[in-house]
Amino acid sequence: MALAAVVVLLAMGTVLVLVADRHTSTPVAAAVTAAPPTPAAAPGPPPAAPAVVTPAELARCPATASACVDLAARKAWLQRDGTVTVGPVTMLPGAETFLRPPGPTSSATPTGSFHVLWKDADAFSSEFDEPMHHAVYFAKGGIAFHEGSLTTSSNGCIHLSAADATTFFDRLRPGDGVTVF
Repeated sequence: MALAAVVVLLAMGTVLVLVADRHTSTPVAAAVTAAPPTPAAAPGPPPAAPAVVTPAELARCPATASACVDLAARKAWLQRDGTVTVGPVTMLPGAETFLRPPGPTSSATPTGSFHVLWKDADAFSSEFDEPMHHAVYFAKGGIAFHEGSLTTSSNGCIHLSAADATTFFDRLRPGDGVTVF
């Protein structure tokens, strides 16, 4: 007996299969419920809107500063004549963040107005046995912006992501003003 089949997809995942004997053309119908179709992957949450520098933050960082750091908000940015040119970016300051207990070698990031002292793309802290890639030193005691963990606080430095540390390194020059508040 030769059979011919026609498949019709109905709503809600039900498939109607029509089978007919080729010789008698007598249709036989059977409804088969198929597994529901796999929905398209649900889109994840929209990307977070870029953080902004608030007017209050801009007021705390003089227009003459090239780099600004808001310790409480954990963000830093670069600016020229008071206009933000890079960022703000996420950063993690020194031990004041309480992500690890402050110890005898831990210190908070100093606040105030500073100037870029020097830069070292491949810096290494022999004191703490840690790399400090793309270090931009701006305060006495070896305090710098540099690539570092955004979950474990530093010994006074400003940790940035690898990409942000590279950007700060490339854009800041010795003598540029840095304001930390």
